[in-house]
Amino acid sequence: MTELAPKSIVYCGICSWPPEYCEFGVSRARCQSWLDTNHHDLYEKIYTEDITNQTSTLSLEKQEKLNNDLAKAQHKQELKQERELQKMLNSKIVIKRIERNKRKHIISISGLEVFNLDSKKLAKTFASKFATGASVTKNADKTEEILIQGDVSDEAKEYIEKLLQDQGLNDIKVEQIDDKKKKKKDAAAAAAATTAGST
Repeated sequence: MTELAPKSIVYCGICSWPPEYCEFGVSRARCQSWLDTNHHDLYEKIYTEDITNQTSTLSLEKQEKLNNDLAKAQHKQELKQERELQKMLNSKIVIKRIERNKRKHIISISGLEVFNLDSKKLAKTFASKFATGASVTKNADKTEEILIQGDVSDEAKEYIEKLLQDQGLNDIKVEQIDDKKKKKKDAAAAAAATTAGST
């Protein structure tokens, strides 16, 4: 019996799909450029045969129109990707440490939806990773936030930064905020000052 050698498959360095499927992704132009640079023979096979088969039966005017339409669609897609990237770069993830009483804290994590991070999966991961309770709720802005019991804000920040780095988003801000309860004495003093000022 003869053994068959394993078939090596090339995966795109941009979208991680096989190059034959890059045209269905959101970064077709970048995928084509990557394939042309790294695997020129495969690029020639896929794109020259593809274009030749599609345009061989078209008149010159129709070929030009098709090329213009393709260029416009690619340009639109690239602009959309650029807007999404700018939105991500201008956004931030906020990790708020909320004091429940003197020793107990809750961590609130918000701003994940912009970065396509699944809050429910992340809450489950945090619950098992930190051996604590974690849930997903809607905050006042009607966006999802993760609530984690315990003071694990540093560990959560580290984990989220690693997730963002894996996506190639190194410039995203992960901000930590400490939200302490006001002490009763401070609240009473503020109330007394208010009543004294009004008399």
